[in-house]
Amino acid sequence: MISMKKISILPHLLLTASLAFAGLAQANEVKGNAAAGNAKVWLCVGCHSIPEYRADYPLVYRVPMLGGQNAAYIAASLAAYKKGERKHPTMRAISASLSDQDMADIGEYYAAQTASSPNNPLK
Repeated sequence: MISMKKISILPHLLLTASLAFAGLAQANEVKGNAAAGNAKVWLCVGCHSIPEYRADYPLVYRVPMLGGQNAAYIAASLAAYKKGERKHPTMRAISASLSDQDMADIGEYYAAQTASSPNNPLK
C-alpha cells in the first residue's frame, strides 16, 4: 500500500524531472545563422582574418584562420573561453560578452566560409 506521503511527493518529482528535461531541450535548440553571424564577427576579423598572424600576449599564440571550421567546434570553443576552460585572456574577454546564440551564429558564419575565403565580412 502506498502512503499519502509518497503520493504527495510524486507530483513534485514529476514536475522537477519535466523542468530538467525542458531545460536540456531548450539548450539544444540554439541554431546558428550564418547571416546573423556576419554582423557579429567584426571583432574576430582583427586577428582571425590575417594569414599566419601570431599574438604575443601573454605568450606567443598562432591565431588560426577560421573559415571552413566546424560550427559546433567554434561555438564550443567560445563557450570554453567564456567559462575559463580555455585560458587566452583576449578570447576570454571577448567571449564573456557573447550569448549562446551569438556563439552559434559566429560558428555558422565561419563554417560557411572556406579556408581560402577572406574571412572578413567588412570587405
